[in-house]
Amino acid sequence: MSIFETTDRAAAYQRELQEFMDSFVYPAEPIYAQQMREAGDPHFHPPVLEDLKREAKSRGLWNLFHPHPEWGPGLTNLEYAPLAEMMGRSLLAPEACNCSAPDTGNMELFTLFGTDEHKAKYLKPLLQGTIRSAFAMTEPAVASSDATNIELRMERAGDEYVLNGRKWFASNALHKNCRVLIVMGKTDPQAAPHRQQSMMVVPLDAPGVTIVRNLPVFGYAGREGHAEISFDNVRVPTKDVLGGEGQGFAISQARLGPGRIHHAMRIVGVAERALELMCSRALSRRTFGAPLSDRANIQDWIAEARINIDMARLLTLQAAHLMDTVGNKQARIEIAAIKVAAPMMAVEIIDRAIQVHGGGGVTDDFPLAMMYAQIRALRLADGPDEVHKRAIARIELRKRQPRGDRTDSSRL
Repeated sequence: MSIFETTDRAAAYQRELQEFMDSFVYPAEPIYAQQMREAGDPHFHPPVLEDLKREAKSRGLWNLFHPHPEWGPGLTNLEYAPLAEMMGRSLLAPEACNCSAPDTGNMELFTLFGTDEHKAKYLKPLLQGTIRSAFAMTEPAVASSDATNIELRMERAGDEYVLNGRKWFASNALHKNCRVLIVMGKTDPQAAPHRQQSMMVVPLDAPGVTIVRNLPVFGYAGREGHAEISFDNVRVPTKDVLGGEGQGFAISQARLGPGRIHHAMRIVGVAERALELMCSRALSRRTFGAPLSDRANIQDWIAEARINIDMARLLTLQAAHLMDTVGNKQARIEIAAIKVAAPMMAVEIIDRAIQVHGGGGVTDDFPLAMMYAQIRALRLADGPDEVHKRAIARIELRKRQPRGDRTDSSRL
């Protein structure tokens, strides 16, 4: 029996989700595009999304990601993986099922570290899909791939902290329903490097919080936005520190592990759809008296895409299985590996699908250009490829060091 064999309840969710995708999500895509065009606002919240959310809720396809049965179906990572892949095939499906980033990670943080007040004020409406949230960690002035570089100051002043600094790439902050930020900053510059940071809950409309601009990605504004945000003497009550002062770095690692695997699962779905588009185009277009599908190089691209998608999927399932059975810490190599492998795989397939589509591939007549922009950006989000490769290499080298030399492995 394969360790990746589908459970009965996972199979039932897959059938239900496939029906939802075929009957509602895919038909809604042109409606979504029309509503966005007519609104003339890149951050407009199209009514069709609310229609999809109501349908998903009625079918029990809601909060599928959440590991706690009181908030969702309580699926394992391995059970959720195929569902995330299916949702990844459409821009609309993750939000329709309340399974989109960064809310998934933020909901887990509120569940694990939030106070009763946080859970009532933010977690409950996030779980209900009535508000959205953003995560503010990356900064423009420092290399934020090393979280110890973060400079936004969080200075204690009685029963409050005063926040000053600037963040950017706060994804989702321009969503019309965004109401709250989780902000990482520096509370004690004199502490040990991994104890200097804290995370705080900050309402988006708090005095001193200003959205400076949206950051387009390859020219795409993105409906949820990637915001640059300034914090000018923003006062945050001490009760809004998540997990206690100095716990920011540890909490960030707890958040990013599941987030990385969710991204990888969805990326496999994106790559599958890009391959389908490539094949359809290759079969329907003729050059020099023959269909593109007859060309040897196109056949190579298609075959390589099939191979690489399946390899990435298996690696993702392996990571999910290990997270379920031995925990996120013990699965850190596999989590880092899929974070590198999945976007690299998908970017190559999307690029080749664009090539097969010719000039049309770089236009908005097809979804490929937007796919490319989104997936290429994921080679930087949640840590660039190089950071994850460095982590994997250090672990591998540590395994092979003489036992007496292992204390020096942190310098690698």
